[in-house]
Amino acid sequence: MPFHDFDNMPIQWADHEDVAMALYERFGDDFDESKIYRIRFTELIQWVLEIPHFEGKREDSSEGHLEQIQAKWVYEWRANNK
Repeated sequence: MPFHDFDNMPIQWADHEDVAMALYERFGDDFDESKIYRIRFTELIQWVLEIPHFEGKREDSSEGHLEQIQAKWVYEWRANNK
C-alpha cells in the first residue's frame, strides 16, 4: 500500500488517536483542554460521525470510546500549544 493511502484508511471507534487528530484538525484551538472535557457526548458522537473515512456506527459508540477520544484530543491540543 502506498504511503499516501494511509490518509484514506477507514477509521473506527477504537481508533481514538486518529479520531482525536481529525477533531483537532477540524476545530484547532477553538476548544482548549477544559472545553474538550465539557463537550456533550451527543455532540461528540455527531462530530465523529462526520469525519471523512469514519466507518463506525452510532450504536457502536460507548462511553469508554468517547472518554478516550476526549483524552487523546486533549493530548493533541497540548502537543500543538506548547
